[in-house]
Amino acid sequence: MNTTSALIASAVIAAFSMTASAVQAQDAKQEKCYGIVKAGKNDCQTASSSCAGTAKKDAQADAWIYVPAGTCAKIAGASPTPSKG
Repeated sequence: MNTTSALIASAVIAAFSMTASAVQAQDAKQEKCYGIVKAGKNDCQTASSSCAGTAKKDAQADAWIYVPAGTCAKIAGASPTPSKG
């Protein structure tokens, strides 16, 4: 019974570590892009709210979404850093 439990535990640990590696690789290919979000479509907190999906207006300066790395600089009105507007 101990051998079976150890094999199952090893398989579970391996699956979780592969998933974590995939998430890290995904994050490395993404960047935050500010100022282009539609109202209610931001990916995470802003200076005035603490949750995703809470941007109050379109193109809110402190609201961001993830875009593929290198894309933000190519979008009119977008910024890789939050503006104070």
